[in-house]
Amino acid sequence: MKKILYLFLALLAGQTVVAQNVKKDSATLKTISNYILSNYDCYNDLRDLCKQIGHRISGSPQAEQAVLWGKKVLEQTGCDKVYLQEVMVPHWVRGEEQGMIINKKGMRSSIEISSLGNAVGTGPQGIEAPLLIINNIEQLQRMRPEEVKGKIVFFNYHFNQTNINTFESYGPCVYYRWGAPSEAAKMGASAVVIRSVSSAFDDKPHTGSMSYNKKYPAIPSVAISNLAADKLAKEINTQGAMRMYIRTTCEMLPDVKSYNVIAEITGSEIPNEIICFGGHLDSWDIGEGAHDDGAGVVQSIDVIRTFMKLGIKPKRTIRAILFMNEENGLRGGQKYAEEAARNKENHILAIESDAGGATPHGFSMTMSREQKAKIKSWLPLLLPYGIYDFTRDGGGADIGPLQRKFGTPVMELLPDSQRYFDMHHSANDVFENVHRRELCLGSVAMTAMVYLVSMYGL
Repeated sequence: MKKILYLFLALLAGQTVVAQNVKKDSATLKTISNYILSNYDCYNDLRDLCKQIGHRISGSPQAEQAVLWGKKVLEQTGCDKVYLQEVMVPHWVRGEEQGMIINKKGMRSSIEISSLGNAVGTGPQGIEAPLLIINNIEQLQRMRPEEVKGKIVFFNYHFNQTNINTFESYGPCVYYRWGAPSEAAKMGASAVVIRSVSSAFDDKPHTGSMSYNKKYPAIPSVAISNLAADKLAKEINTQGAMRMYIRTTCEMLPDVKSYNVIAEITGSEIPNEIICFGGHLDSWDIGEGAHDDGAGVVQSIDVIRTFMKLGIKPKRTIRAILFMNEENGLRGGQKYAEEAARNKENHILAIESDAGGATPHGFSMTMSREQKAKIKSWLPLLLPYGIYDFTRDGGGADIGPLQRKFGTPVMELLPDSQRYFDMHHSANDVFENVHRRELCLGSVAMTAMVYLVSMYGL
């Protein structure tokens, strides 16, 4: 019913579609889809990226291997230009991790922990302290500092399972990863444990970036899995006071030189108007970064490859960007926007794919009402490929600086979100958990959108 309604509205407002060569565009999109689904090059690329290189945290040897890999694969497309854009990135290393729960009888049991990205370590001796369970930040703020001082604060804030769009649950949860450690430090806590920001019920703890408020001490911060969190909360509630031991050797090393990888096809008629699209090369270090964001990387490569293979000549310049350092710094996206400003480039649209490789349903958009209307007028062309949802505002983290600096219209691919946070930032994010056809359909959606905007502008 929803798809029918969208199609009806699009047809009512479809002056743009009427004005186009609909038959020709429909045939071109079908050719694009047939090529991508028949050859599944992006799936093979993803296998290479995940299995030959693996995880790719910024500053690591694997991240630099990924840069060289991306440059090579893009050069093989035969596009007009491939180059590296230098960017200095943070270099955080995980090191060793050990967690123990100690009950009031002194019995110890192991618990798997995962240091949060950018966190400080405990030192070689580790930290042992009483465990204080906190359900939400408001509960912490009602406490007196002496109730918190010297303790390990366990934030047991749950991912809301009732939201159909799981990104609506991610937002409130992610605060406990990003900002809650400093709130606990302000009260005198010695360390923080968070319940994983995840929809999964398994034993795999999730990681992700955090940041310290420089007003307060930087304290060790780790995550535990949702199953471990449930078990620990139950034990605290039934057995009473517990202690925890944490040992982590993570540390932040000096910044290192890295690169965004950029490829473009020059526009045949309006080359000064640029449509850029991309994903981020870096990933967290406890999986393979398959969904986050190997999928977005290989889909962006696929756009360039498909244009070249099919001999499609865009009227406007199209540019793929494989960003570095989205996960724990956003340096790549910031650098790209800085260079765009320095070169006085005119970006008419920026698209990001950074929400996994599942079946796409549409795009989120931040742009003018008129620009949204133009894109929605293409619904009759896009609907055969399952692309119908343009109802959400949004964009992407790496293209955000373009939007903020220039007001560039931005879009983000919207894959189905039901499985994404089961795998995101965890050891579950591996190549085997990406479905070939679903990944390829994302390439189809990205390529179709780039084609239409390259031909008709925005």
